[in-house]
Amino acid sequence: MEVVIIDINDNNPNFMEEMYTLDMYESSYVGEKHPLPAAYDADEGSNSVKTYKLSPNEYFSLDVQDAGDQSVTAELVLQKTLDREKQSVIELTLSALDGAKPAKTGTIQLKVNVLDVNDNSPLFSKSLYKAQVAENAVIGTTLLTLTATDLDEGVNGQLVYSFAERGRFKPDEKFTINADTGEITVKGNIDYEENQAYEIRVQVRDKGVPPRLAHGKVLVEVIDVNDNPPEISITSMMSPVKEDAEIGTAVAMITVTDRDGGKNGLTDCKIVGSSPFKLKRNYKNYYSLLVDGALDRETVSEYNISMTAADEGTPSLSTASVIHVKVADVNDNPPRFQEPVINIYVKENSQIGSLIYTLISSDLDSTENAKVSYSLLNFDKQNVAMSSVVNINSETGEIVTLQTFNFEELKTFQFKVQATDSGVPPLSSNVTVNVFILDENDNSPTILAPYSEHGSVNSESIPYSAEAGYFVAKIRAVDADSGYNALLSYHLSEPKGNNLFRIGTSTGEIRTKRRMSDNDLKSHPLVVLVCDNGEPSLSATVSIDVVVVESTADIQTQFRHVPIKEDSFSDLNLYLLIAIVAVSVIFLLSLITLIAVRCHRTESSFSRYSAPMITTHPDGSWSYSKSTQQYDVCFSSDTLKSDVVVFPAPFPPVDAELISINGGDTFTRTQTLPNTDKKVAINSNEKFTTNTDTGEITVKGNIDYEENQAYEIRVQVRDKGVPPRLAHGKVLVEVIDVNDNAPEISITSMMSPVKEDQK
Repeated sequence: MEVVIIDINDNNPNFMEEMYTLDMYESSYVGEKHPLPAAYDADEGSNSVKTYKLSPNEYFSLDVQDAGDQSVTAELVLQKTLDREKQSVIELTLSALDGAKPAKTGTIQLKVNVLDVNDNSPLFSKSLYKAQVAENAVIGTTLLTLTATDLDEGVNGQLVYSFAERGRFKPDEKFTINADTGEITVKGNIDYEENQAYEIRVQVRDKGVPPRLAHGKVLVEVIDVNDNPPEISITSMMSPVKEDAEIGTAVAMITVTDRDGGKNGLTDCKIVGSSPFKLKRNYKNYYSLLVDGALDRETVSEYNISMTAADEGTPSLSTASVIHVKVADVNDNPPRFQEPVINIYVKENSQIGSLIYTLISSDLDSTENAKVSYSLLNFDKQNVAMSSVVNINSETGEIVTLQTFNFEELKTFQFKVQATDSGVPPLSSNVTVNVFILDENDNSPTILAPYSEHGSVNSESIPYSAEAGYFVAKIRAVDADSGYNALLSYHLSEPKGNNLFRIGTSTGEIRTKRRMSDNDLKSHPLVVLVCDNGEPSLSATVSIDVVVVESTADIQTQFRHVPIKEDSFSDLNLYLLIAIVAVSVIFLLSLITLIAVRCHRTESSFSRYSAPMITTHPDGSWSYSKSTQQYDVCFSSDTLKSDVVVFPAPFPPVDAELISINGGDTFTRTQTLPNTDKKVAINSNEKFTTNTDTGEITVKGNIDYEENQAYEIRVQVRDKGVPPRLAHGKVLVEVIDVNDNAPEISITSMMSPVKEDQK
């Protein structure tokens, strides 16, 4: 007898732990998931754990997943950005429920520790600190203690105080600051007659990575030890002042008072230092601060105007004050692009919607006057609407493609982009964008006649008496791509153990390796593989059946497919054939002579062109230039494509390139200036040095324009991966001449003495 025990829901789900702690950085992104511990239920079937629930909260939700094997898992999903400064610990309750009715539950406490990141800058308790110090104060006298706070914790909240030098005044000559406490004390001699006030720039930074900083100012007023100085008060203030304010515009009303009486109470107030402001006396001790010069917010956005008021006592006593005047912006600067011409390189067959470039412009104005929008300005010279080719995001300047490009159909196009600010009236500027399409290896080699690609067998014959090196056939192929993608190589495959033929890797010529032997077959099936040099490489194949005949008389000519009767040739036909052959030979010799002359012409006979050129290099890169070019090009008969492509003007001038392509696999390139008369130094290691971490290039040696007018620096960058990857580039440094050489006078001929009757 078999007894089946039916399960009842007599067990609660339970967790292995009562508390589960989870650490999350406050910079964690919304949607981030964290697995939670699973509950265990001794029951089975529908009485086992079926779901989880999370206590209500504003930061997290629960993602419950059914694994399909009667196990249920839960993940904690972040729904709202964390902020440690608001809540550093979040406590939750996770409940596990079985499938019975009523369901039994088990709970576990979740504790989420929000870890700090350095997302808060230090903050001074005041934007401006003021302190007073008596002249001749004892060294070590405390002026004040700076206080700053940082909401972060740990090293992110540890602060370091320091001076920030500005102008000629060096605060550490007169004062010292404790880096840990922010206490500023007297270090040198304080003299009221030397300076009535000191403006010290201070800064505080935390120890986070990267550190965050805050700046402040400390105005130290030197107090004269004698009697009562005059007092300056501002009764009304107009700030900020527009940068286009007219001369004479009132900025502030100032009153100067002195508690002394008589002559000692008579005061005179004036501005210390140079500034585009002046003081005008209205009545007795009442002054107006007026604009006295042109203001430019982009040059100076805020003025700290120092004023002194002195009485007429003996000795005279005086006091100093600072008025902070902010300059308000007006729309007087258009947006500026980093370069007047931008060159963009796009691979052909790129997907529609691909981001090809992000324009960056800057506007020296602020707020709405510096808010820039972008738009396409005009059409290409081929009257192609750019709106159907590319699109630009008006806010971000991102340029995306609206169609795919085919290098074999379109190699380059040009358009303009206008950047307009949001000021009133709006100002704008333009940039020319040149787009160059880069070739990809999307075309396979094509076998030229008289041979056809795989699918049919081509036949050739050789005599049994053929020596080693006997010419059998020549395979010709072309590739519609350019550069290395069109550089073809030929490879031969023949039956195992044959080893009778070889093929020229670059010429495609099939020749015999050795003489025939009696053991060789009478028919040799060969397969020629033609590969380009692209990545990945594309190829084409052709099959050739080489038949061994007893004598050369049995070898058919290339016209073997045309039936010829012996009696069809008359004497006239024979003479005509001889004439055609003679003319063909003369033409071929003339063509070879012309090519040889052009390939070996002297530098003085080079043709000069002023068209832009796109050149390919062994690394598959492209370069663009527009200037007078000198180049010597030899074309191989193996390809119909050239590695030099000349485009018609106009394109904006950039650095010219002198290109020499010597044929075969040899490519050389020399970078020059647009003026080919300038001397360019290629090896510049003695003149410059490069910081390997930041990429900063600095001057190392003496730069002399009379020695070299330009330097071409070859640079490379590599990562630290295994194996490392590299990229190469060039920096062209043009030396600007300064007048550092005096004229030299030389006497080339002299007639002395001179007769007194000399006419």
